[in-house]
This record gives sequence, C-alpha cells and structure tokens, in this order.
Amino acid sequence: MGRNIRKRRSPLTVKVIAASAAVALGGGGLLYAQMNASAHESNNSAQNYTKAASATVATISCPDVGQKLTSVPDKAKQGVATELANLDKQITEAYSRLASTRQAQANDANFVQNAIVGPLKEKRAATIDRIRIDITRVGGQFNSALSQLAACTTQAANQTTAGQGNNNGGQNNNGGQNNNNGGQNNNGGQNNGGQASAAPSASASTPVDVGAGGQAGNGPSAADFVDITKVAANVQGKPQNGAQASTGSFTTRCGTNQNKNHNTDNVIVAPGVTNGAHHEHDYVGNQKVNAFSTNDSLLAAPSSCQNQSDLSSYYWPVVREQDGSQEFDANADGGGKEGNVGKIITPVQAQIKYVGSPASKVVAMPQFLRIITGDAKTTTNGLANANAHWSCTGFENKVQLTEQYPICPKGSQVVRTFAFQSCWDGVNIDSANHRTHVAFADPASGVCGNGFKAIPQLTMRLVYNLAQPSIVNGQVKNAYAVDGFPEQLHKAATDHDDFISVTKNNLAAKIANCVNTGKKCQ
Repeated sequence: MGRNIRKRRSPLTVKVIAASAAVALGGGGLLYAQMNASAHESNNSAQNYTKAASATVATISCPDVGQKLTSVPDKAKQGVATELANLDKQITEAYSRLASTRQAQANDANFVQNAIVGPLKEKRAATIDRIRIDITRVGGQFNSALSQLAACTTQAANQTTAGQGNNNGGQNNNGGQNNNNGGQNNNGGQNNGGQASAAPSASASTPVDVGAGGQAGNGPSAADFVDITKVAANVQGKPQNGAQASTGSFTTRCGTNQNKNHNTDNVIVAPGVTNGAHHEHDYVGNQKVNAFSTNDSLLAAPSSCQNQSDLSSYYWPVVREQDGSQEFDANADGGGKEGNVGKIITPVQAQIKYVGSPASKVVAMPQFLRIITGDAKTTTNGLANANAHWSCTGFENKVQLTEQYPICPKGSQVVRTFAFQSCWDGVNIDSANHRTHVAFADPASGVCGNGFKAIPQLTMRLVYNLAQPSIVNGQVKNAYAVDGFPEQLHKAATDHDDFISVTKNNLAAKIANCVNTGKKCQ
C-alpha cells in the first residue's frame, strides 16, 4: 500500500550543500529540499554504518486528498485515480524545484512561498476541482470540504526524538495481541499516549523529526532501532472465547517468494498505474499481480500456494539490509531512484493463517475482497491506522514493537506479524479509501460493531535472517528497513500488508467452515 499513484521523483542519494533555508514538501508526506545528506559509510569491508542525519529542515504539509475520499462512483474511479496521480506529480515537480533552487532560497526568504508554495496551491486547487467534476458528472456527491485541501502549510522543524517511540519501543498498548496467529492491533494502531511527534496529521503545525540517515539519506536512523531485551513486556491477552466463538484455523502454504516475484505496482490503490506503490513488494499466492490485473486475470493466473484453489494475492513491502549492495533495482523507479536501497532479504518463513472470532461464527470472505492493513504514511498521517508489529523469535509473546525495529539477541530472528481487519460491512469488496468496508473487532470483546460481520481473520508471520544491527556513536551498523516512500524515512510504523481474496472450488466457504467447527485445516 502507500500513497496513491505517485510519479517518480529525483534520487535522494545526492549530497546537498547546507543552506540557511531548507524546505520539505508533503502531499500527505514530507520531501527534503536540503539536508546534510548522511551517505552510507563503510569503515571496512565487514562493517557498514548508517549515520543519523543532523539536519534541520522546514516542512510544508499537504493534506492527503485520497484518504479523505469516502465515496467515488464506479464510473468516476479511473478519472479520480488519474487526478490523484496528478496531485502526486505536482509534489514531485515541487520537490525538484526545491532541490534545484537552494541558492535562491538562501538569498530570498520569500522564494519558497512565491515560487513554490503559492503555485502549488493553485495547481492542487485545479486538480481537486477536476476530481469534483469527475464525481458529479456521473451523479455522485462531492464533499465540498475537499476543496479546502489545496493549501500546503510551511512549518519550522527541529531535530526531535521521532522514531524513538515510548520506553516500550512505541508498542500499541490498547491491542497488541500477539501469538502465532499474528499480533493483532485491534484498534487500528492508535497509540495510547497520543501520536508520536514524528507523525503529525496533515494539518499539524508541530515540529517533526526529519532525522534521515540511511544508505540513501532517507532513513532509517539510529533512533529507529531498539534492543528488544531492554523493552518491557507489552503484549496483552486476547479476549476470552464466548459460547459462539469460532476457534478453528486454516493454514495456506504459499512459499516465501523464493522465486523473487517483485514489482512496484499496487493494483488496490493504484490500478492501471505502473510503479503506483513506489516501493518493491514481495508477492506470494497469485503470481500474475500487477497494476493492470483484473478479477478475470487473477482467476486465470497460477498460484504459488500448495492448495491450487487459493489464488489469493498476499503481498508486502520487501525488507532490505542497507549493506551497500546494488540490487537489481538500484537505478530503477521504486528502488534506488526513490530511496529504497540495499539487499532485498527473502523471508525464511512465511506463515499465512486464517483464524476465527472469539465472539461469533464467521461468514465466508466474498470473492475479490481487498484489504489493506497498516499505513505506509504514518510519519505524516499519524498512527491512527498503524498496524505494524515487529519482534524477535523467543520474544513474540512478550514484546511487539510498532515504532521501532528490534535489535534481536544472537541466535534470534526478526519477525514481522500482521493481523488484518476481521469485520466486513457485508456488501462491499473495496471502498474509496480502501478502509471503510472493513474494520477491526472491539479489542476487549472481539465483537464486530455497526452491523459488520465477522470474517476469517487473515494473519501473517514473516521471519527473517538479518545481520544484527548495533548502535555505535550514534550510528546504526547493519541497518535494515522496509521499503517505503522516501519522505516516510523508512520508519518501522510505516509497515503494511495487502491482500486480495481469490479462490476456486468453494475454498472460501471451506475456510469459514473449518474455522467455525474448531478444526485445524490446511
């Protein structure tokens, strides 16, 4: 998942000369016009260090129009997607303008407003109006409040503790359930203590951390890692099973993407747009998924799953070790050109399991149901939709991290877990913002609210063999991170997962029946 349909932008690995005026731009995100670029440093062939950035950057925060769209008529979807792409193209152009006018910014305090922010607002206003026309032309209702999202606000920024989270590593304390079923975050990732300072809403005016670091100069930084042995236990128990609980499970074995099926598309949020995700995905299950996939093409595609009736698409951002390696995409869109660098690491285990509800029986998933869990833009959107869970083998039932990557002890492996929304509105297989047709169950009772129906909950557990990071003099050695948008700084909280349910031979009903009858199936 990620920002809808953004065009490529300039590489972030270019060193920048320090200037007194420094501006970042975000359209639901942050971009960096000037920073003390922290390049990859190698003291010797065996030691790779990523230095934390120390730059101070001013930001421009642009509201994320795509996430505010709650209803788009079918006949308007392609036109709206095109205009959302135009909004993101405008971000790219503004970034290029910022990056190429540093001297002018230093010489004229009004340059950014007059030459970049003002014109950007005008372009965004015209684009949002075209979205209005696309929607109303086919009889849809346009929320006039969207017209107020054209303006971007400049902000002063200080170096903060973004990414450090709380003493517990930023773990969500309301849900945080984790076992081999997948570490559910039942409230959608809202942090009890409020949003971290690194993750303001689009309209926030508080300073944000712009700590970059990373091999490409856009993260992760030392503050993004924590020694898991020093984090207090924070995993809370699951709701107790009621009389109508569905206690079974169905495991599907689809491999670990050992055949390296990657692309930077996202057919859910950016259909018909090449590189719509702007980062690499691992794909298991359906083997023919790209921006141009249709329901019919998904049904006709081969599957990596042992059960060939499972044609579902399971995909997630790749994990990379920032070891200086030049991957196949080092000079490509979605890869090195957009700050996603280093060696792609294939999971050594990928457990995909459907589990039941503690409160009720489940109904079968509808064909072609689409679910996105987590948020690729938490650095700028805040943690409301975060659902990242990071841990280490031997610690999964004790510690789960949302805002930091774990440094695991020797002999322990890094674990990513996902637990998808398990309540469905009973009607729609998708929604305009790809969220409102599904929901999390109540964290205390497991009950689906607002007339939603319980469906088998998709859970995933990915295990990685990674070099052990360490922090030395404010630098992180052997850094790893998930792929993401460069302005999101490769923060752990931006982790997310995507799913399209595609089955044959009545498999969806068989999964629901297995879960409802308390069986363990595969």
